[in-house]
Amino acid sequence: MRYAPEHKQATRERILTAAQTLFRKEGFAGASVERVMRAAGLTVGGFYAHFTSKETLLEESVRVFFRNQQVRWFSGLEKLRGAEFLDLFVRRYLNPHIRDNMETGCIMPSVLSDLTRGTPEAREALAQGLETLAEELGDHVPGGEGVSDRQRALATVALLFGAMTLARVTKHLPLSDEILEAARAFLLAGGAPPPKKRH
Repeated sequence: MRYAPEHKQATRERILTAAQTLFRKEGFAGASVERVMRAAGLTVGGFYAHFTSKETLLEESVRVFFRNQQVRWFSGLEKLRGAEFLDLFVRRYLNPHIRDNMETGCIMPSVLSDLTRGTPEAREALAQGLETLAEELGDHVPGGEGVSDRQRALATVALLFGAMTLARVTKHLPLSDEILEAARAFLLAGGAPPPKKRH
């Protein structure tokens, strides 16, 4: 039986959604192909019609995550710059809801260590996502004395993902909330420099 392209795309998205949820909860190792397909309500045999391997699934999951999160992270903040933007952006990410939500929260804390051992393609997907995120951040939050726009953006991303990873690891301890609060305070200390004048 032949399916329309729309059906195949919808099925692929179901697999990716199920995979991302399992990656958040169990990491790459705990999300077997069988478990992913069961969570998607599909048979294991259908997996290879969409992905050549579990590693390919991780690569595509990272790409989809960054693509979708760009909208969530920046929604409603497009016209803001400097300290005003940074305050809302940082608080939007560094909060207990993102830490605790294993259905739609950030996937990065669960897969970063796996990506260090991942395929070149998976690492490239991560790098591309980080580049896009840093470029967008650089447009909203300029650098300061001795710090370029790009350096500030990359440092902000590194601290966000690093702090969230540590907060997840220590989730059931008071230290977890303290890590989130400390990272927020550090990033927002003194605010961001005022936006550069556009000529």
